[in-house]
Amino acid sequence: MAETSVFFLPDNIEVKIALGQTLVQAAAEAGITLRGACGGKGACGRCKVQVSSGNVTLTGTSKITPEEAATGWVLACQAVPEGDVTVFIPEASRLVEHRVLLEERQAGVLGILAEEAVEVAPLFHTEVLRLCAPTLADNTDDYSRLLWTLKRERGIEKVWTNRRVLKELPRVLRESDWHVAVDLARIGGWSEIQGIRPTGREAEDAYGLAVDIGTTTIAVELVELTAGKVAGTAGTYNRQAAFGDDIISRIIHAIETPGGQAELQKAVIETINGLITELLQFRKLSPQDVRAVVCAGNTTMIHLFLGLDPTYIRLEPYVPAANVPPPVKAAELGLQVHPEAWVHCMPAVSSYVGGDITAGVKVTGMNDAESLALFLDIGTNGEMVLGNRDWLMACACSAGPAFEGSGIACGMRAADGAIEAVRVFPGGFEVAYETIGNKKPLGICGSGLIDILSSLHGAGVIDRNGRFVKGNTSPRVREGREGSEFVVVWGNETGHGGDITVTQADIQNLMRAKAAVFAGLRTLMISVGLEIGAVERVFIAGGFGRFINIRDAIAIGMLPDIPLESYTYIGNSALKGARLALISRKAGEEIKAIAGRMTYVELSSGNRFMEEFISALFLPHTDMSLFPSVEGGSYGKVHSCH
Repeated sequence: MAETSVFFLPDNIEVKIALGQTLVQAAAEAGITLRGACGGKGACGRCKVQVSSGNVTLTGTSKITPEEAATGWVLACQAVPEGDVTVFIPEASRLVEHRVLLEERQAGVLGILAEEAVEVAPLFHTEVLRLCAPTLADNTDDYSRLLWTLKRERGIEKVWTNRRVLKELPRVLRESDWHVAVDLARIGGWSEIQGIRPTGREAEDAYGLAVDIGTTTIAVELVELTAGKVAGTAGTYNRQAAFGDDIISRIIHAIETPGGQAELQKAVIETINGLITELLQFRKLSPQDVRAVVCAGNTTMIHLFLGLDPTYIRLEPYVPAANVPPPVKAAELGLQVHPEAWVHCMPAVSSYVGGDITAGVKVTGMNDAESLALFLDIGTNGEMVLGNRDWLMACACSAGPAFEGSGIACGMRAADGAIEAVRVFPGGFEVAYETIGNKKPLGICGSGLIDILSSLHGAGVIDRNGRFVKGNTSPRVREGREGSEFVVVWGNETGHGGDITVTQADIQNLMRAKAAVFAGLRTLMISVGLEIGAVERVFIAGGFGRFINIRDAIAIGMLPDIPLESYTYIGNSALKGARLALISRKAGEEIKAIAGRMTYVELSSGNRFMEEFISALFLPHTDMSLFPSVEGGSYGKVHSCH
């Protein structure tokens, strides 16, 4: 296969790629993840790089100005090297480390279980057994003798093993004088004997991994299985982001790009392996010490992780390859843990309600509660579950990547320098803001965007339609290259010297995103004949939910107008649920039961969702009776930054 060389600056990294591959693919091979929201279609213009030497073939230049093109700037996703090239990647085009939600403890939240409250029965454990030695009167074969002892002494009946263990069995039993330690991995109601050795040579403590495979970020917990204790956590961005911000763009990349599905699987496996290495090095452990893995993620992420065909997830009638994929050995996936470790994935309900949601419901405890509760996980998709111990209903709406900062002119993910809280004062003349890390502002993340939408309306800068009010005399309201815009931060205050603005197009994008979330909620409520006021508890999960101002989210009509004390933030519920399933087989079975109980409501069926969506395209809503506190002004007024 013909290859070409790409040398990246200022990293001083050189990689070989096949002719025909793009600079985005070359960067991924070099371990450099470029920003991108369009799945390599050249529409977002975020993967801008400069070709210092050599030639490239361009398949598109729509986001490159003639002046930029004259000095070698190209979109990496649209540039194919013709031969050896040298490429400079600016900081603005790199996907930098951003805030990743790991584990948080919050007392008094229904159903969130501390480890000591869990009956520890992990997916991998060791049993110490003393077998009866054979005699002329009892010449039962060695394997049957072992199985009989497991059943009699430990109540373990459904067991199998592999050829390697059988080869070692006669020698180990006799060398140990029939006193052995047996390593068992649990798969559903079955147990696999993965090793047998004399007592006194017990292995070190076995560990497991709980993994949250998010569209944007990936988080991993290292768990000591016998004690059920967390030994370390780590997280980073999902390297798949180089191929698109949302699941649809990644599915399209997997389908339409030759080798695209393998690229996406490699990206997520490499991301997880990097976190595994970090955790094991910190604890001075070996990959051989990790004996079980449980992953939670949306249905698309699990398909891409396992290398399953995601094609039909996005095509009507939206059927995945598997909602409950069987466990697979780590060696088959290339995970850098014990090769015999089983990798389990939390059960999904549908193409758009995945194992991260079923795990989250278990964490809330709403499946066992009498009161009516709502579970929300808001990101690129808005997934929600409504119900209690008697019934559970779920739906998913496409909110788009706006709340992740994508598709917004000055949007960014939650990294240092991202504006996360904003207050616009009356008339729009003054703005107060806070940034992550107290750094100079570089852009606006999702929580800041919600604040801005609420504040601009409360300050009288935009009307209920989200349009700029005519006649505003604030210098912050001006005409930009793409129409009207509002200057949130002047260039002399930012970290890059440019103004940070919110455009009319940005506002309309945010209006559609918030409308989709509330329309999904309303459609779900109406499908069971209930009104918003019937909800007694609202659980908000995920990294985005951690930092939003609930008052502002209600004021713009994204969240239901119920008392603030009804809302509870539950952190990374997907990671917590994966850990529960890792250390408690009972919890894992309960999560499977939750998935089996859950009824999925397809929002694209019928007209109800679209009707609700159109009604929600106002601030806060067409029907103001749904937001009585906003109508009364208690939420709409300007208040200080949180």
